[in-house]
Amino acid sequence: MDYRRFGNELLVRMDPGEEVLQELTKLCGKENIRLGEFRALGAADHLELGVYDVKEQVYHRESFDGAYEITSLFGTISEKDGQVYLHAHLNASTFDGKTVGGHLSAAVISGTCEMVVAVFDGRASRTRNPKTGLNDLDFDI
Repeated sequence: MDYRRFGNELLVRMDPGEEVLQELTKLCGKENIRLGEFRALGAADHLELGVYDVKEQVYHRESFDGAYEITSLFGTISEKDGQVYLHAHLNASTFDGKTVGGHLSAAVISGTCEMVVAVFDGRASRTRNPKTGLNDLDFDI
């Protein structure tokens, strides 16, 4: 991974073999990013995506291996228990135009990933919502 900071935004390049969420977490630690958003595109050969079932309060995850173009990757950066907390969704397509998408658990880069990270002033945390089981944004920290 390499990046440059331009004011409150960072332009990031991730390289083959790097896992997107791991690299972004490292970047947030290094740059002390506690609140923001990110968006990206690129290519991956391994994806782990899920869909949340509110009734069961569980993510149903599936892995995808092969050549994928990341057509849309976006998410938020906040904190939970004093640690970086990333919430990301991804859509990707194959050579034949089939798409997969959902809540991102992992994406391993095959070619490159180009990401913009926007840093916000302030802080927001996460609190578990007992009705849904999700870690909702909490602005009272």
